[in-house]
Amino acid sequence: MSSREPDEFREIKREIIESRGLIIKTNNLTAALSADVKSIARRQAGYERRITVNSATAYVLFVVVIFGGIKLWLDASIREKDVEIRGLRRSEDVARRELSAALREREERTQLDQRAQAFYDLVRDGRRQEAVEAWEQLRRERLSAVELAMFQDVVDRFRVDLSVVAYERGLEHARMARYAEANESYDEAIRLKDDAGHIPMVRIAQADALRHLGRQREAVVILQGVADGNDREAADDALFKIAQCQVDLQQFGDARTTLRNLLRRYPYGSVAQDARNYLFELSTPGANGQRR
Repeated sequence: MSSREPDEFREIKREIIESRGLIIKTNNLTAALSADVKSIARRQAGYERRITVNSATAYVLFVVVIFGGIKLWLDASIREKDVEIRGLRRSEDVARRELSAALREREERTQLDQRAQAFYDLVRDGRRQEAVEAWEQLRRERLSAVELAMFQDVVDRFRVDLSVVAYERGLEHARMARYAEANESYDEAIRLKDDAGHIPMVRIAQADALRHLGRQREAVVILQGVADGNDREAADDALFKIAQCQVDLQQFGDARTTLRNLLRRYPYGSVAQDARNYLFELSTPGANGQRR
């Protein structure tokens, strides 16, 4: 073997040793790399798990927030709708009450129109007594101001007419000496229309009927009211009748005083001359109470 061969062997051996060392280094590097890879893989897995957990948590939170927001919105909408529904129900109740009141008022007005028509028929037919009696009920109804005024004017005219009729009936009873019936007729005449123009004369006639019934004191009260009134034509007649009642009551001095008062107030009245004659008779000795 030549000397060159050992050198080649040594070179090969050296290369083999270097190659083995390189292989060992490579294995060590590979092992280190593998460990690093595994460590990185573990860290990556942990990171991914954290990301997954965070993502899941974020998703859950997102879902909770979304559903919470939806619930709040729904609750607000429900409350708003409840308020609206309650308002509509109140409006419906008010509308129902108004409708009920309108229907009731319409029915009442229809009935009132019927009663007013029936009353007008009585007026048109001239049935005065029935119209006056019907008016006592109708006037309490809810008539319009125009209807009330118009019907009241008609009834007032009817009352005056009926009062005059009752007065004339009382005078007829008095002519027949039926003074009790005459007093009742006079009462009716006054009741029908106590402010009519003929009422002072009715009161005088009533007082005369009471005088014939022996109720002179009541007659004086009635006559005094006429004498103190504003009807001058009836006042002197009332004073003359008072004097007659006082004579009936044996109050001759009061009778003379009443007659003098009559002549002082109404010296030219319709009964002035009769009053003078009567005063003269009462002033004559022994003539007291002769004239009835």
